[in-house]
Order: sequence, then structure tokens, then C-alpha cells
Amino acid sequence: MAGGTSGEVRAVHEGTLRRQSARESSARTYARALPIVPVRARGLTIEGADGRRYLDCLSGAGTLALGHNHPVVLEAIRRVLDSGAPLSVLDLATPVKDAFVTELFRTLPPGLAGRSRVQFCGPAGTDAVEAALKLVRTATGRTGILAFTGAYHGMTAGALAVSGGAPDVQVTRLPYPQDYRCPFGVGGPHGAELAARWTESLLDDPKSGVPLPAGMILEPVQGEGGVIPAPDAWLRRVRRLTADRSIPLIADEIQTGVGRTGAFWAVDHSGVTPDVMVLSKAIGGSLPLAVIVYRDDLDVWQPGAHAGTFRGNQLAMAAGTATLAHVRENALAERAAALGSRMLRQLAELRHAFPCVGDVRGRGLMIGLELVDPDADHGASRPVPLAGDTGDAAGLDSGGTGGTGGLSGAAVRPEPARTPSPAAPELAAAVQRECLQRGLIVELGGRHASVVRLLPPLTISDEQATAVLDRLTDAVAAVARHHQSHGPHQQRPACPAPHAG
Repeated sequence: MAGGTSGEVRAVHEGTLRRQSARESSARTYARALPIVPVRARGLTIEGADGRRYLDCLSGAGTLALGHNHPVVLEAIRRVLDSGAPLSVLDLATPVKDAFVTELFRTLPPGLAGRSRVQFCGPAGTDAVEAALKLVRTATGRTGILAFTGAYHGMTAGALAVSGGAPDVQVTRLPYPQDYRCPFGVGGPHGAELAARWTESLLDDPKSGVPLPAGMILEPVQGEGGVIPAPDAWLRRVRRLTADRSIPLIADEIQTGVGRTGAFWAVDHSGVTPDVMVLSKAIGGSLPLAVIVYRDDLDVWQPGAHAGTFRGNQLAMAAGTATLAHVRENALAERAAALGSRMLRQLAELRHAFPCVGDVRGRGLMIGLELVDPDADHGASRPVPLAGDTGDAAGLDSGGTGGTGGLSGAAVRPEPARTPSPAAPELAAAVQRECLQRGLIVELGGRHASVVRLLPPLTISDEQATAVLDRLTDAVAAVARHHQSHGPHQQRPACPAPHAG
């Protein structure tokens, strides 16, 4: 910190961390893996109390679409503060709220903006998920919800119930398609087709034990689940399945929205229009804000049926308006698509260079590297379609109710290709530590916390992206060397604290 000796700076850093450990809840998460004390930040860069600088690819878990303290966000906040306007107004109408809703509706997918209602839930995304579940249950008169394996929708009771880790008798879990760890062992379009058919069969089989649900909730890209993008054709198929059966489709765009995946909303990639969109994180421009946007025919709530004290955060709405407009006017979603593709291509080379990198995947600036144990026995074969089977992505799009496209009737046979190696969360944690040593902040996710995640701001420059990739590559190389030299079953020594510099 400016004005102090290195010893004084270190004392502030260590003292703050020590008091946090002594006084804060054991439930704290990020602070355990990232022992830093941020004191200043701008764009991609954070400066800690120890004087070190870090490239922040956590971005407030995706909250900071424009990075830290972007000038347009700061100016929007200052205007509200200088105007003398009230800062919290419950659900009263204000010019600040009106401007936010106008800008938000300008960005919505075609087919939704013209017939939408918005509900301010605040302050967190999990509150919006709760509102969305309550909305569809009220509108349909039904209770059950369809959700997906690996999902993450928040930490309150209802949101936890539809997330991947908590059971609930009213929630039916469906397979989410993925290539690397396909639940059906095939991956690609065939695996996605099987996932869609599973859902269709479950809904149409009178003996499935699953009554017609109140709604289906999904993430267009599973974030905490391991950065798994939904195939566009599968998402279109799911949209038809739900529409044909009058099941409201809820798209959770809390982390994927506002340009993150290379489109303003992740559902835009597939051309799907959901019935309900759950929005938070980046829409508040770094401040707490959460809303649901939904079709007007679902708006059957009575006054007061869903409320909350902090629905009227004027600073968040002003910051959100500035963020939404800046992303839209400067084509930052398109920028995220182009830069994200380049970063993914470069990171894909790590799979060939380091056996401990099992998969590299993502969409836009939502990127993940899955770390695996390269020494485990994983030589078993996996089933693949017989030659001549015509099932492909077109099968997903051709299959309505009772459709016969895709894998219908296709036999399978084992292929000599190897199945994925077991997840290695200890290696992922080691990569995260090595990144921090090199001044790079990354997040972990995935089913086994084995996925290193990158969520840089959409404003990241080409030069900064190169620095991020260089530091991450160096960190992976260091972990791979250590794993190779010490053997797969020897515990890695604790990583020393970040050095000053």
C-alpha cells in the first residue's frame, strides 16, 4: 500500500486475513483459495494490500462484464448520487428504473421483448430463481419442476432443490448433454439426441412416475457444473418439447447473460425464446440486482404475491443501464465471441502438451480446463454408433413428439478409444495456486471441482488475453512437471504464500 514500508504493508495484509479467519463464517469460499486483500482495482487488474497486482479472471463470479470500476459505470453511479434521488424505493416507479427497463427490453430475444413483464426480485440471483419457480407454479397450478444434472441455480432452498447437488421430491433430474463425460458414453450429437429422447420419454410415458411439471429450468451453459455449453440443436429440441406440452421454459442467464458467451444472451445462439429468463450478476453493473423477465400471459400473480425490501436499488439500476448499453453499443458480445474462440484454440493445445489436461471447452469468454489424473487406468472402451447410422445434429432438430430422427434403432458397438480419465481436483487446486503465484486469479468448478474456469471481463484486451494464457500455461506446466516428478500418489507440498513484486 502506498506510503508504508514493505513490513507495514505485509502486516496490513496478514492482519486483515488473520482477522477474517477469526471472525467470519466457516462458509466462506473464495477467500480460502485466494488469500489476497484487494484494495484497488481497475479493469482486469486488482491490487492487493501486499502491493501485488493480479489479473482477475474471476470477475466477481461473472458479475463484472466491464471489469472493475469502468468509467461508464462510475459516472452513472455519480449522477444518481449527485442528483439527490432516493437510493432505495421498494417497487416505486423512478426515472432510473424506467431507463433500466427500457434498455433491458431493448436487448431481449425476439419474441419476448414485445410481450414481457419484469419482476424486480433483488438482491441476488438465487432470489430471482425462487421467484421464477414460484411464478410458473402459480401460473400453471402444477408443482413439479424439471432440472438438470450438474445444474447450479443458487443457495436458497428452492434454488438448491433444482441445482445438481440437492434432492427434492418435487424436482425431476434430467441428463444434461456433454461431450467429454457424456452420461450415455457417446458424446456429440448422438449423446445430445439420447438426452432429448430421455426427456421426451419421461414426459410422455404415463408410467414414468413424473406428472406434468410446472416448468423446466436450465442453464444454456452450465457454469459451476464445469463450463458445459448446451448444444444449440438440443436446446431447440427441448424448447419444442416444452412448448408442445405447455411447460414453461426457464432460462437461467445469471452468469451467461450480457455478452458473456459471445451473444447478448446465451439462448440467442440457438434462436430459442424461453418463457422466463432469470437475470442477475452483470445486469447490475457490479452492484446487487436480480430480475425475472417473463411472458405476459404468465403474469397471474396477485398484488404482493412476491415482494422484497431491496427491489429498488437505484445505484444498481443506473450501473446496470450503463453496462447493458455499453455492451450493446460497443458490440462486446461479438468481441467476446471472437476473442474467446482464439483463446480456446490456444488452450486446446494444452491437451496435447500435458496429459493432465483432459478437456478444454467453453463459449465466448466463459472458458474451462478440466484437470484429470493421467496415470489412472482408463482403457475401457465406450459405445459408439455403428457405421451407417445417420443420427446427427439434424436428428435433434427433426425430432418432435414421437420423432424418429437421430439414434432410433441404431445399434452400438465398442470403440477402442479410451474413456475420459478420472477428474483430478487436487491438480486443479494446484493450478489455481500456481496461477495466483503468477498474479492470475482463476476459479474452480465442475462436478469434482476439477475445472479451472476463466471469466475475464468483456473489455479484456488482446495483450491482456495473451498474458492470461501465458500465466495459465506456465501454471499448468509447473503442476504437470511436479506431478510427473513426484508420482501420481504423492501429495503435493503446500504452496508458499504469494511473494511481493
